[in-house]
Amino acid sequence: MSSTALSASTTAHRRSKDRRRLGDNIAGWSFAGPATLVILGFSLVPMAWALALSFTDSDLMTPGRNVGLDNYRALLEDPVFFQALRNTGLLLVLYIPASLVAGLLVAVLLNRKVRGIGFYRTCFLVPYIVSATATGLLMGFIFDRDFGLANGLLAKLGLPIQGLLSSPSQAMLVLTLIFFWTRFGFSVVIYLAAIQEISREVMEAASIDGAGRWTTFRHIIVPSVRPMTLFLAVWGVIDALQFFDLVMTTTKGGPANATVTIVYYVWQLAFTYSTAGYGAAVAYVLFAGTLLLIVVGLLVARRRGVTT
Repeated sequence: MSSTALSASTTAHRRSKDRRRLGDNIAGWSFAGPATLVILGFSLVPMAWALALSFTDSDLMTPGRNVGLDNYRALLEDPVFFQALRNTGLLLVLYIPASLVAGLLVAVLLNRKVRGIGFYRTCFLVPYIVSATATGLLMGFIFDRDFGLANGLLAKLGLPIQGLLSSPSQAMLVLTLIFFWTRFGFSVVIYLAAIQEISREVMEAASIDGAGRWTTFRHIIVPSVRPMTLFLAVWGVIDALQFFDLVMTTTKGGPANATVTIVYYVWQLAFTYSTAGYGAAVAYVLFAGTLLLIVVGLLVARRRGVTT
């Protein structure tokens, strides 16, 4: 073959390859394009707008004037903000360990071939998929101080009536309990899937070697599900820091700001007090804190050899 013919063949092959690549790119963007526009339109653009808003005194009705870092400085003297931080921190401290431990233990119990096991698994998942608004309204009735089922049961047992959602010292604990009940079913499902992926040969070998249930749980199941534990811990942090629905439908931040969380405080600032600029500053502090917690958690997990 002459050099001219070889060059023409190479050029034609390159053009054919470029056309295929162009076709693949067009096909790929036809699928990814709508999702990309949604992400840009509903995530990145609002984030950039909120960041700019945090440097103003806007009330969402008027543009407002630029106030620099005044909104961020005001946070240092805002007692409600620190109350919201304490409430959210309490939720994190109580919810994350409880959901991980209870989720793993329940998953181990549900990993059995017994009659009706599918029904039992469904029972733990139902609270997670039920609307948070419906759950909040139901729990508001159950834990009502005067007419709630919880105090009715306590009265029948001869125990003193409790303030529950009406008590500044109990309300946040009750909300944490409700939040745990509605969310830990997700941990159960994830852990159950991870346990079922453990090699059957490994479990049988442990049984042949005389390993009891506790030994099997401690030395086989727990190490095997560590990546899922990391995932659930990160997911739980994000979930808890966005705690809003139950507060809105039960206590509305009361009594005496005892159940105000960061996200609920942002909503109050923007839509109740008409201080959207200050609310945006609180939201970005929440974003920075969430990012810091996740990065620190991932770094600690990586040093310990845990990967997802």
